[in-house]
Amino acid sequence: MKFFKYGIILERLTEGDIELVRQWRNSDPVRLNMQYREIISPVQQLDWFRSVSNLKNNYLMIHYRGEKIGLLNDKNIDWESRSSESGIFLGRTEFYNTFVPYLVSVAGIETTFFLLGWKRQVAHIMRTNANAVNFNLQLGYRLCESQEEADNQQYELTRERFEQRGGKIRKAVRALAGADHLAKVLFENADYDTGLAQRFEALLKEYPGSLDREESPEGVWYRETGGDVFTK
Repeated sequence: MKFFKYGIILERLTEGDIELVRQWRNSDPVRLNMQYREIISPVQQLDWFRSVSNLKNNYLMIHYRGEKIGLLNDKNIDWESRSSESGIFLGRTEFYNTFVPYLVSVAGIETTFFLLGWKRQVAHIMRTNANAVNFNLQLGYRLCESQEEADNQQYELTRERFEQRGGKIRKAVRALAGADHLAKVLFENADYDTGLAQRFEALLKEYPGSLDREESPEGVWYRETGGDVFTK
């Protein structure tokens, strides 16, 4: 499965990429901003991957300009309430002080809330990670109740808050991406084997805009057409 938006590709994580993710996760810039800071072994990484490779979790490799640069996730998915816990880290430090994190986050959030009709996301951020806290506040996340003194604080985002608070960032991302702002989704044969594609297709049927569906040798494509109905 792959999502395409704003020049970003989000591809469902496969076992072939978990060693690269492990190296990123063990690097100091990533590890020291996490609650769990121990070095992760290859065996632990494989065990972790097998535990999350299911319909309740969606870990996505981030591609930018043909390169793999980080990992975005929705975990603990509740398909009925359309809620999940989101997280992101970039393994390529040269992208930290650029606009790339905004491209990735806005692409992921707009796809989740607007295309798939999600209701709520939460995120956990270490209180000491001021950059991540400020970044998420700009997107519209708010600190949940009784979290002020927690080390690993929980934040919440709804579509309404994203529309209210993230407008400037969305406009900037749209300006940078130009014509590449309409979402595309590719479901591959493996996604139908696991039932993941069917879950997402049920959500796409409720999308209020126009979607083209095309079967190809690669799999089944869904493409937004005629403009983004959520553009402000």
